[in-house]
Amino acid sequence: QAQLVESGGGLVQPGGSLRLSCAASGMIFVINTMMWYRQAPGKQRELVAALNGGGSTHYADSVKGRFTISRDNAKNTVYLQMNSLKPEDTAVYYCNAPRPPVDYWGQGTQVTVSS
Repeated sequence: QAQLVESGGGLVQPGGSLRLSCAASGMIFVINTMMWYRQAPGKQRELVAALNGGGSTHYADSVKGRFTISRDNAKNTVYLQMNSLKPEDTAVYYCNAPRPPVDYWGQGTQVTVSS
């Protein structure tokens, strides 16, 4: 069964760092396009970062220079390294694997940035 499982969320102070992991299984291979989204309370889900099969990356303007998406093909895992975290980064972070016609999502991991 195809599955995405996120981990690594938690509570961190402003300016701190976290690394999120998304382990893929089943017929999902992270060598293809993978994305990270986030959804803050009362807001729409937004794209944070994307990594395509060729290695090109895309970041939301709000996280450029602070977040880095990467993958380990051997572990079939994609990561989101988050540095210089701000309170406005507080959200549930979701891993996404678009595999038309199916869109795979993880269960989400909570990131809270607060002093």
